[in-house]
Amino acid sequence: MPRRTTRVRAVALLTALAASVLALGGCDGDSGDEGAKAGADKGYSVVAPGKPGEPARTLSPEEAQKAVGDDSPNSADFRYARMMIEHHEQALVLTGLVPGRASSTSVERLAKRISAAQKPEIGAMEGWLKNNGGDGREETHDHAAMPGMATAEQIEELRGARGKAFDRLFLELMITHHQGAVTMATEALADGNNVLVEEMANDVVAQQTVEIDRMRSLMA
Repeated sequence: MPRRTTRVRAVALLTALAASVLALGGCDGDSGDEGAKAGADKGYSVVAPGKPGEPARTLSPEEAQKAVGDDSPNSADFRYARMMIEHHEQALVLTGLVPGRASSTSVERLAKRISAAQKPEIGAMEGWLKNNGGDGREETHDHAAMPGMATAEQIEELRGARGKAFDRLFLELMITHHQGAVTMATEALADGNNVLVEEMANDVVAQQTVEIDRMRSLMA
């Protein structure tokens, strides 16, 4: 997601630069409005990164603030965070079945990496929901409608498998699970509005795409 990543970085940069310029304008003890005016009078400006293929622009502090825009969470952001928490929680269930059942040390290491990555991601999304007033689990989701989710029957089949049969079934289920997560993250990048959610979604796309390729190589 290079364009979305560029947008996130540009927004963060503009925010920091605008704040710095306004702070400079007010460092002589003026009030906020007077400081901003002083900054404009003294010719302070912000160089804003251009879009891919476009040159940078020089903005006044006021123009830079407007360019940052409003990244208030929308319904797509809240939906993504709530659904991805449930999605990650099932991944932990799947990886939790690996010890004592898998025959491949590569599968065991992979499961540990997935678990180690997704536990803190759950915490980050729960923290984001709490900070934005959406920490309640008032929304319920049909697991069957969530892309990539394993059915209860598939989980029971995995629970009863051992050795190479377990390895193959685990990889099949986890590849599908990761593909579903990438789909959800891509939708959030298209429909969401919050910068932090975009960053989390970009991380999911990047990390899980690499892991999908790794799991496919283990099945070859």
